[in-house]
Amino acid sequence: MKKTKKILIANRGVIAIRALRAARELGYEVSSVYSTADKDQKHLKLSDDAICIGPASVKDSYLNEAAIISAAELGNCDAIYPGFGFLAENADFAEKCEKSGFKFVGPDVGVIASMGDKIKAKEIMQELNVPTVPGYDGEITTEEQIQDKVEKIGYPVIVKASAGGGGRGMRVVHKKDNLWDEIQSAKTEADFSFGSDKVFIEKFLLKPRHIEIQIFGDGKGNAVHLFSRDCSMQRKYQKIVEEAPAINVPIEKLEEIQKISVEACKSLKYKGAGTLEFLYEDGQFFFIEMNTRIQVEHTVTEMITGVDLVQSQLILALENEFKLNQNVLKINGHAMQCRINAENPKTFVPSPGQIKTVHRPGGYHVRFESQIYSGYKIPPDYDSLIAEIIVKDSNRERVLNKMKMALDETVIEGIDTNLDLHRRIMSDEGFRKSDHYIKYLEEKIL
Repeated sequence: MKKTKKILIANRGVIAIRALRAARELGYEVSSVYSTADKDQKHLKLSDDAICIGPASVKDSYLNEAAIISAAELGNCDAIYPGFGFLAENADFAEKCEKSGFKFVGPDVGVIASMGDKIKAKEIMQELNVPTVPGYDGEITTEEQIQDKVEKIGYPVIVKASAGGGGRGMRVVHKKDNLWDEIQSAKTEADFSFGSDKVFIEKFLLKPRHIEIQIFGDGKGNAVHLFSRDCSMQRKYQKIVEEAPAINVPIEKLEEIQKISVEACKSLKYKGAGTLEFLYEDGQFFFIEMNTRIQVEHTVTEMITGVDLVQSQLILALENEFKLNQNVLKINGHAMQCRINAENPKTFVPSPGQIKTVHRPGGYHVRFESQIYSGYKIPPDYDSLIAEIIVKDSNRERVLNKMKMALDETVIEGIDTNLDLHRRIMSDEGFRKSDHYIKYLEEKIL
């Protein structure tokens, strides 16, 4: 009798419950890990077994590589699913998983390492003819030396952490008088957040949009794209609303960058789900980074393509099957996702605490991805994302109306959330016309 495959979910929250559902639908068994602060997570109650890996502190639990691999051994698992965040893009962890006999559900170690360093990733993409933002990624030695380099790029510029993400270790500089101080500030934050103070400098585009290309490869030189996403509605470089496909971009431009992205991934022999992120301004795309994992916003791509990306990840890792065909993939309608955070709507300070009541939205093509339930206590130790509301319809105007209805239906009592902010965004005239850009929320709505 064929042994049932079993995965370990090495994550928490929204992506953990998402992965559990995907695995269950494939007939796989599931082990889950948790910290002492997360003992009441919904997915733990639905797993075949749940293993505590440490106290609330991230470094002692969800970043504890040895504890997670030990949990996979205790659970007799075949594969480890990292989700997003935590160890999802940690090449060292991926290598330890494979050496310990577990499939790491993600790309090969070398690709993770290369793309995890933004400077190296940019160099690789330049070699693969992917357009990049002008900048400087060499050594920063003295104030005079770097001012000379930046003068050639032209102000404004943005300082970025090489190993970073999520807006940390980033500083925008408009004039040379502030350059050196902002570089030192970015290096300090980068070192604290990522364990490396290495930074680089790029030309700062004034009103770009954030466009992503979702790709999926088999690790043997075959790859497809699953079209585009627009993630331009952001606050401090943290995405808040995402949609697919990207609109108000000439179709020939999208087709060109999708083709370039696929060719790059074929050259890399990329395996699994990944995303190439670009800034788009004045008819030009500029590569900024590649995420070698599933994205929070993968749901909108699933809605317009009918492809379950998480299941596709698991099938490739556990069955060695690649079922995606570019000629078959089509766009069907439009989709949008709102990230619901537990935070004060004015100060944006996280709002942990006990949820008294949850009422989920419903309707045709409405998804509510979340670990929360009435009585659930949100711990103060982790990211404030508590839910994703995703809707799909035939066109963007109908999607906006459907999302507004879904937001109005949603009730989360006992804590503060950003639901009202999303309602304001859905009613904003500029957003409804798709005239927004990455600083639009901060400049026009807040």
